[in-house]
Amino acid sequence: MSKTIKVLVHGTGFAGQGHTEAFRYAGTEVVGIVGRTRSVVAQVAKDMNIPYAGTDWSQALIDCQPDIVSIATPGGAHFEPIKQAIAKGCHVFCDKPLTADGETAKELYKLATDRGIKTAFAASFRYMPHVIHAKRLVAEGAIGEPLEVECMSHFNLERDIPFGWSHRREDGGGRLNNNFTHKMSIVTSVVGEKILSVMGEVRDDMGKAPVVRGVHNFKTRREHIPDDLNDPSLEWGVSNVEWSYNVTAKIESPFAKKPVSVLFKHGGLHPRFHEDYIAFYGSTGAIYIQGHYGSGPLYLYGADRTWNEVELPADIAADVPDVDGDTERNWGYLIREFVKDIKGQSVLPYQTFKDGAQYQQLIDIIRKNNNWVDVSHLSEGP
Repeated sequence: MSKTIKVLVHGTGFAGQGHTEAFRYAGTEVVGIVGRTRSVVAQVAKDMNIPYAGTDWSQALIDCQPDIVSIATPGGAHFEPIKQAIAKGCHVFCDKPLTADGETAKELYKLATDRGIKTAFAASFRYMPHVIHAKRLVAEGAIGEPLEVECMSHFNLERDIPFGWSHRREDGGGRLNNNFTHKMSIVTSVVGEKILSVMGEVRDDMGKAPVVRGVHNFKTRREHIPDDLNDPSLEWGVSNVEWSYNVTAKIESPFAKKPVSVLFKHGGLHPRFHEDYIAFYGSTGAIYIQGHYGSGPLYLYGADRTWNEVELPADIAADVPDVDGDTERNWGYLIREFVKDIKGQSVLPYQTFKDGAQYQQLIDIIRKNNNWVDVSHLSEGP
């Protein structure tokens, strides 16, 4: 493909604007943007110098004739727009989650495969520089055979953030969709892509949240928390999705004889005491990356039996897109690879709808929360 690649973006908030910048960074032409509210999409298009703004997705596909569509809306709004784009022969870049449940995610994967459509699934924090460094170290044998992984995170989110898609399972909300997807992607990128088994539990610690009108940008939702939460006129929405989870998994690794055991612990509303981290433990050493998504620094425990900070290799640092913000930088990395692939250039494997569909099925299994064994009778004696 030698002509300029045209991109149509679905979503006007933080993700939609971030996807737009990332696709431009990759050398494509963003020809249009679609949103729910006419005034909002018109303003975003004007501010970002996007020539086409609309509220009708199917009409935009006809008017813009894109080569790629970028899906940047909440997960519950992905299914139909992606189906329409695939039917038009468009390649699809989709933020996580792929959809709100495993069955619809599998359907999109099959549709794209049958049509020969290229897809990219943006559980993209695997492109954090220190995560890429950890991947290299494990492959080089720096920790011997990988044995265990720990992913610990506590976000201390405000309980009174306005009620919206993040509170609703049917809209793609929940911490599994919006945290676990990134964590699993990070772990598999380092130790191996084949997930063998999973089990877990979820918990809704939120309960309810105030309903506030006019919140269009997910990243600025904190600014809309009502000043008086005791105001009797406030409307409250009820959460129906998890805000904490505990998950264990086993992953096949080309660097180990036995499956790698993984622990994912996340408390969306809980405060942290120490820094969040990701740790990889091996037969002869270990890697510790500070930060819930591996922001760094990275420490290596080796033969000297001490933890030593390891500088990020220059070639890894040089390959990172020159973009502000971790989320935006990771979108830029994946979109750059996706666009290269569409152009027929050689790229390393990246996550596609195959992974997105698998993740949604894993999340369905975890949410069933049916792994418990009733042992209450054991305390009753003979």
